[in-house]
Amino acid sequence: MSLKVGIVGLANVGKSTLFNALLKKQQALAANYPFATIEPNVGIVGVPDDRLEKLAKVVKTENVIPATVEFVDIAGLVKGASKGEGLGNKFLAHIREVDLICLLLRGFSDKDVVETGSGDPKEDLETLKMELVLADLTSLERQNEPKMSASKEEKIRWGGVEKLKTGLGDGKMARDVELTDEEKVLTKDLSLLTMKPAIEVLNVDESQVKEGEGTTVKICAKMEADLSGFSDKEKKEYLEQLGIKETGLDKLIRLAYEKLGLLSFLTAGEKEVRAWTTKNGSTAPVAAGGIHTDFEKNFIKAKVTSFSDFLKFKGWKGVSEAGKLRLEGKEYVMEEGDVVEFMVGK
Repeated sequence: MSLKVGIVGLANVGKSTLFNALLKKQQALAANYPFATIEPNVGIVGVPDDRLEKLAKVVKTENVIPATVEFVDIAGLVKGASKGEGLGNKFLAHIREVDLICLLLRGFSDKDVVETGSGDPKEDLETLKMELVLADLTSLERQNEPKMSASKEEKIRWGGVEKLKTGLGDGKMARDVELTDEEKVLTKDLSLLTMKPAIEVLNVDESQVKEGEGTTVKICAKMEADLSGFSDKEKKEYLEQLGIKETGLDKLIRLAYEKLGLLSFLTAGEKEVRAWTTKNGSTAPVAAGGIHTDFEKNFIKAKVTSFSDFLKFKGWKGVSEAGKLRLEGKEYVMEEGDVVEFMVGK
C-alpha cells in the first residue's frame, strides 16, 4: 500500500526547502526503485529500515528496496482558502487525496524571508486548522436532509452529518467527534479534511532542533536539505556531533507510520530484499494483496519467520532446520518485522 503525506503551511514557512530535501532523498532511492512518472509536486522517499541491508547480506543480493512514503507539496495556504481565496479550491482538492497531513509551521528566524503569518506558530496553527474546519463545514452544508421515505442507512448517515456539523461548529476536528461505527462508515465518502490524522511540524533554526518537542516535531528544513547530500557515514557523524539520533525527515516518516497504524513486513530472496507496508491487524492474505491483488485472491499459505531468527539461522534453510519456520493460514495476523514468503495458487 502507498502512504501519501501532504505538506501544508502558510507561505514562506520553508515548504520548498523541505520538499527539495525530499527530492534529493528520492534521487538517492531511484537507483533501486522502479519509479513511474512523478508530478513535480510529488516526491517518493524510502522508509528508513536498517534491517534490509542485514537481510541482503544473508541472502547475498545487492537489490534492496525499502517501503516508500509519497510526499505531496500542497500549494501555500492563505486565510480564506476554504472560500476559494488564492489557490484555495486547488489546495483543497489536493489535500483530500492524502492519508496524513503535515502542518508545517515557521519557527526559524531569517530577516531575508518575509514573514507572512502572525509570527506566532501557535496562532498560525490555529489559522491552518480553522481553514480546514471551514472547508469541512462547507462540505457538510451541501448535504441534503433525507426524505421521510429514505432508507435506514441514509437516515443513519444524516445523523452522522448532524453530529459532525455540531462538533465542527464547536471548534472540534472531525476525527474528535464521537460517531457510531455505522455513522463512521456511512460518512466516509465525505472525505473530510479534519478526519485525517495530522502531525504538527515546526521548522526551526539548527540550534533549536535538540530542544524538547512536546506534541510538535521540530525539523530544520535547511539542515535536512544539506544532509540529503551527505553520505550515510557523513550524515551519521554529523548527527552524532549534534547529539541527534535521526534526521527530522526520518522522524517524520516514523511518526506518520505510527499515526496511520502501519507496520512493515519483509521479503528476502536472491532477486531482492524488500519492505512492504500494511495496516496493523492485517491478515496474511490482505498483506499479500499489497504485493499483488491476485496474491490475496489466490492465497494458500505463508511461510513466516521473525527477522531475528532469519539473521540468526542465516536464511530460509537455516530457520527451517532450526524449527523456526511457520506455515500460517488465512487467519494469521501479520506482525512488525515478519519475514515472509507467500504461497499462492494460479
